[in-house]
This record gives sequence, C-alpha cells and structure tokens, in this order.
Amino acid sequence: MSDSTYFIGLMSGTSMDGVDAVLVDFAHPTPTVLASATRPFSADLRAALLALQTIGDNELDRAACLAITLSQHYAEVTHAVLAEAGVPAAAVRAVGCHGQTVRHAPQRGYTVQLADWALLAELTGIDTIGDFRRRDVAAGGQGAPLVPAFHHALFAHPTEGRVIANIGGIANLTCLSPNAPVRGLDTGPGNMLLDGWMQQHTGQAYDAEGRCAAQGRCDPTLLAALLDEPYFAAPLPKSTGRDLFNPDWLASKLAQCSAALSVADVARTLTVLTARTVAEACRHHAPEAAALYVCGGGALNPTLLAELAAALPAGCALRTTAALGVPVMQVEALAFAWLARQHVVRQAGNLPAVTGAAGGRVLGACFPA
Repeated sequence: MSDSTYFIGLMSGTSMDGVDAVLVDFAHPTPTVLASATRPFSADLRAALLALQTIGDNELDRAACLAITLSQHYAEVTHAVLAEAGVPAAAVRAVGCHGQTVRHAPQRGYTVQLADWALLAELTGIDTIGDFRRRDVAAGGQGAPLVPAFHHALFAHPTEGRVIANIGGIANLTCLSPNAPVRGLDTGPGNMLLDGWMQQHTGQAYDAEGRCAAQGRCDPTLLAALLDEPYFAAPLPKSTGRDLFNPDWLASKLAQCSAALSVADVARTLTVLTARTVAEACRHHAPEAAALYVCGGGALNPTLLAELAAALPAGCALRTTAALGVPVMQVEALAFAWLARQHVVRQAGNLPAVTGAAGGRVLGACFPA
C-alpha cells in the first residue's frame, strides 16, 4: 500500500544472538508499536557468523549462503509479527532490515551487513529496504552509529538534557541537549566481550542478569590494560565493532596480568569496562545531561546497571527507555522501521555531525516486492 503508515523494523546486532522485529504505525508524530517478535539464532548460525568475522577460506560462498539463511529468519519473524498484530502483509508499506554486520572498516571505505534483501522481499511480499550504512560511508561517514537521528526524533526534550545509551554487543550513545547539536558515538564494547567470555568458559550464551559478574571482583590491573586502548580517547566521529574488540584483543590484555583471575573476576572487570567507558563518554560529551536512558540487552543486566549508576557523573540519573515509553528491546528495531520510512519519504536518515558524512543522505536501497 503506497500510502500505508505501517512499517516493520528488523534488527540483528553485534551480539549475533537473534533478530528483533516490530510492526509500527507512523500515522501520528509519536510512532505506535503494534506488535513485536523475537527469533533467536541457533548456536550453529551464530558460530558461522562469528567465523565470518575473521579472514578465512571460501568467504564469498559462506557469506552468500549465510545471507540466504539470515533472510529466511528475517522472513519468519516478519510473518510472526504480522500474525501477532493480525495485519496482512499487503497493509505494510515497507520492511526496514539492517542485516548482520560482519565487517566494519569505514577507515578503509567499507562496511558489510549480510542479508539477501531481494529474497526477503520475495518471501514477505513487502517492499524491503536495507543496506542503510553504505550510503553514509560513500559520503565520507563512518556509517555508524545510525540510531542518533531516530533517538533525536523520538526522545529529545525541549528543556532536559538526555543521553540514550544502547548497550548491545557494542555500546553507543546519543547525546540530546536542548542547547547543542546532537552528538553520537560508539563508546566501545557493550556485551560482546562478556558474552564471548561466558561462552568460552561456562558454555552459557551470556551472563544472565549479571549473576556471574556479581560473584567476582574487578581486577584493577586488567581494567587498566583494557582501558589502555587508543579507541577510547579517539576524537569524534568514531564507530567500532568486532574488527577491534574481539577475543584476540581480550587475550592480549589478559596476558598483561600476572595474577590468576577467576571466570567471575574477568566477567566483573569486563562489566566495569562497559560501565566506565559509557559513563566517561557521557561525562565528556554530555556533561549537562539530567539522565541517561539505557536500552538493549545491557538494560537487562542489574550488575552492569549498578556499575553504570556508580560511574555516572553526579546529577545524571540512570533510567531505561521504558520510562520514555519504549521497551528496552524494541528501540533498535523501531529505529530501522523509522529509517525505512525516512527512505520512503526521501528524507535523510543520518546525522553528518555524528557520522562525519559530507551531508544528510537518504539511506538504504529498496527491493520492491
């Protein structure tokens, strides 16, 4: 329906744990989420995606096959969210699908998100918009973070300084000040180093509710080694991913520690790393913020939230986006529904001051159903 206000957003992030979907009505200034759905990735799919993150044999074939598999998952969750809402596919204007990031190297002029968007359009019968990041990179930008424009549209307040912190695999901030331009950045690791550590040493996919980290202590030597990373002090614009923060990076830091550390000690130290780097970025880029609102999987980790609350500047309250009316696990999928709408109405989806692009650009490519 060319005049429909219904859009679907699909997001699978750097945690590589599954895909979130939302069906959104943009008929009014504040978008309304009509339904949501989640589909986890199997252990085999996640392992295959992680393996593609590093240089290996037969990458082109592996990437193409994974793009097909991913798009079949994306189609399944699209049909699930339509069924949940009781809305036919024909009533939806477009699907916005981020795809799965497997390489991010804007300094070399590219970023790679896996998906077969043509197949997704075929399987759903809905116009599909994807490949959002490359247009920003083509204009000289980082291609990330892309969510600050959406955060500004949905969460900005006329008098209150706010920071939105999405803590997924990577953590990113959007600084919303009534008196300054929007600022945004990837602060560094969110959950992904901790997730990898838990998978390697406990067999668990992640540190559920921060229980493992809660039993350990932060090791100051390891924390200092982790913080001794030039990325943290690099100027804006900046974005990052598994290309830098990966198990080899963590192993090199652990090698600098002479003391034997327990699994829980390392989990706690990685949790503190995320909290400290998010809080320091908030302090540096949004010193006037009255509150920091967390979304993403990190918002479900009480140990991380406690460390973050302790590290935030005085006067900056810690809340979640639920306090602003958006559940913490819906924000990113909602952002890509919004970006799909921006594409349809031919309005910019990026913020050049955030990404470093030469100007505002209509993001994404459309694959008609």
